[in-house]
Amino acid sequence: MEVITPVSVDMVRKLEVGDIVYVTGELITARDKAHARILEFIESGRDLPFHINAIYHCGPLVRKDGDTWVVLSAGPTTSARMNEATKVLLKHVDSVIIIGKGGMDVKEELRGKGVYLAYTGGAGALAANAIRRVRNVYWLDLGMPEAVWVLEVKRFGPCVVAIDSHGNSIYEEVERRVEENFRRMFG
Repeated sequence: MEVITPVSVDMVRKLEVGDIVYVTGELITARDKAHARILEFIESGRDLPFHINAIYHCGPLVRKDGDTWVVLSAGPTTSARMNEATKVLLKHVDSVIIIGKGGMDVKEELRGKGVYLAYTGGAGALAANAIRRVRNVYWLDLGMPEAVWVLEVKRFGPCVVAIDSHGNSIYEEVERRVEENFRRMFG
């Protein structure tokens, strides 16, 4: 299924754990330092210089070619590092998709408004192929991987809906199945 950004609440609510999706449109990258600065802006009442609707937990490798930025690699980073900042951030958005690896502890905060999409670690070159262009970059003072890159993507993926807006988590489902199998085998 293709998801076009900006994603609406109605679209988010159609997605269910296990769905395979490709993202087309605009997404921003954000890691630890970017999340901290986003929260500084929110807490001080300042407007962010970009729109938050699709966040990719990524520190891309980018090269400047004349006046144009070229993304060479854009693999996901571990999302759990952004758990606490994301819980605060989600109070200030209406709808969102978050893309990363490893899962997050934000199931309740995503309820009714967002999904977490798992993207395969080590697939930085594949991700870069889906990036059509860099629309903008903010906060380069944080360093290249920590800056917020505004990317235009076409069929970014495949991503798996790992946490949906209905409170379901593929991670919890896998854990439950593993425990059942363990009990059946050794119980």
